[in-house]
Amino acid sequence: MTEATLTASQPIALTSLTEDETLFRNNVQQFAEEKIRPLVKEMDEKAIFEHALIEDFFQLGLMGIEIPEQYGGAAGTFFEAVLAVEEFSRVDASAGVVVDVQNTLVNNALLRWATDDQKKRYLPKMAAETVGAYALSEAGSGSDAFALATRAELKGSDYVLNGRKLWITNGKEAGIFILFATIDPAAGYKGITAFIIEKGFPGFTVGKKEDKLGIRASSTCELILEDCRVAKGNVLGDPGKGYKIAIETLNEGRIGIGAQMVGLARGAWEHAAKYAEERKQFGKAIAEFQAIQFQLAQMATEIEAARLMVYNAARMKDAGVKFVKEAAMTKLFCSQVAERVTSQAVEIYGGYGFTKDYPVEKYWRDSKIGKIYEGTSNMQLQTIAKLVLSGK
Repeated sequence: MTEATLTASQPIALTSLTEDETLFRNNVQQFAEEKIRPLVKEMDEKAIFEHALIEDFFQLGLMGIEIPEQYGGAAGTFFEAVLAVEEFSRVDASAGVVVDVQNTLVNNALLRWATDDQKKRYLPKMAAETVGAYALSEAGSGSDAFALATRAELKGSDYVLNGRKLWITNGKEAGIFILFATIDPAAGYKGITAFIIEKGFPGFTVGKKEDKLGIRASSTCELILEDCRVAKGNVLGDPGKGYKIAIETLNEGRIGIGAQMVGLARGAWEHAAKYAEERKQFGKAIAEFQAIQFQLAQMATEIEAARLMVYNAARMKDAGVKFVKEAAMTKLFCSQVAERVTSQAVEIYGGYGFTKDYPVEKYWRDSKIGKIYEGTSNMQLQTIAKLVLSGK
């Protein structure tokens, strides 16, 4: 093998981590290799996430990373949540998104907007046993996120909710939902209100589970509300403030999706580099051909650039610095890199890469969602354009 040959044993360089962060990342990576990887193929084929893994996630403290110790959480940082998402996604993007939605969307929303009473009621559950879901999208409100048809009417001491939600990640497993509805359609976005809904509330049903191209083990479900009664005490934030809650929470969630895309790109690259060492053509490993070396080098460079964007945005969030532009750029670029890298990995495998007997086709399928959920690429471009062109 030539000196210039890329090898899978030469990992992509890591950006600076503290000693505690390095230990945390290594522990998550070890768990992913030992417990998640053996189940990936079966979970993808059956489109079912192994419940025992979720129990392990809770036991390891990975479902309440930023939740304070007083509520049973790990009292960690947003950056640590991002590391967990990345390392899980390197093995299985479905596992990554379970942890991502829990930490960057649901827990974050509760930590920022819940009352003291709501925190006491719900945060211990989120840290110990209950999966969360974030329910914003509807059939008629995707990128136009606040054209909501789901209606909430105040009747006595309760709100009565009617409507349907679509594309809700963790819908099957979740016990608590942050759900958005309008209390006044005529008020536009000023009528949007966030509610904390428990799975057992009367009138609330989890409907059809989608049969998806990628992240198949992750459940994506319809939610049905038929005269679902929700106490006024379960309004998250103030009535009419749901728009602000959704926008600000999604800004954080987009960094998590960036981490998911970096993780799965890393996983695909590692498989491709290893295969290039093993595959022989014209009497030598294809990794010895400069064309393959250059492809792997370009892939590695783009992954590292994407990772730097994720880490920078996460550090900004933890530091309390404005990061809206950086979050949008991160999600946009990381999803592009993931799609390119996973596609190239399939090509390096050749015909084998196009079969389900080898792992890279799954990475490619999983990558596609990165440009779609938590704000499409066009929506990220719109946000970036507004901020950079306004000089902000």
